[in-house]
Amino acid sequence: MTTGQRELDVSSLPSYAFGHRSLMWWGTFGLIAIEGTIFALAIGTYLYLRSQSDSWPIGAAPPELLWGSANTLILLASSWPNQKAKRAAEACDLVRTRLWLLVCLLFALLFLVLRGLEFAALHTRWDSNAYGSVVWTLLCLHTVHLLTDTYDTVVLEVLLFTGPMEGQRFVDVSENALYWYFVVLSWLPIYAVIYVVPRLH
Repeated sequence: MTTGQRELDVSSLPSYAFGHRSLMWWGTFGLIAIEGTIFALAIGTYLYLRSQSDSWPIGAAPPELLWGSANTLILLASSWPNQKAKRAAEACDLVRTRLWLLVCLLFALLFLVLRGLEFAALHTRWDSNAYGSVVWTLLCLHTVHLLTDTYDTVVLEVLLFTGPMEGQRFVDVSENALYWYFVVLSWLPIYAVIYVVPRLH
C-alpha cells in the first residue's frame, strides 16, 4: 500500500511582505508597546511627584519654552518626509526611498542638535532634587529612542546605496517609518508634562 505525497511549489512567492504580513511589523509593534509602557510609567512618576509637592517645579523656574517648542514643530514636520519615505519603500522605488530617507535623517539630526539646547534650558540638574531627576529621566528616555532610530536610519541609508539591495530593505524602511511615528507621538505627552504642567497653578 503506497501513500501519495502532495507538494506545494512556493518558489514564485515573494520573499518579503509589508504591513501585518511581515514579522518585522509585529516586532516593531511589540517594541512600541514595551517602550510606550516605559514612557507611561515615567509620566506617571512625574505626576505622582507633582501631586506630593507643595510647589512645582522644586527650587527652579519652569523650563524655557523655546527649544522644546521648536523641537515639537520639527518632529511634527518630519512626519511628512517620513510618510514619503514609507510610501516610496512600499512602492519599491529605490531612488525616492533614498531621497526621502535622507530628508528624514536631516530632520532627526536637527532635532538632536536642538535637544542639546533643551537640556541646557531645563533650569535644573538631574541630581538637584526629585523634580530634576524625573525631568531629566523623561528627556533622556526620549532622546535614547531618537538616537536609536537615527542610527537605524543611517544604517538603512548606507545599505540603500551600498547594497546588497534586497526587497527586505524596503520593508526595513517601512517599519523604520512606523517606529518614527511612535517617536513623534510619544513626544507630545512628554512635552506637555515637562513644559506645560510646571506652568499650571
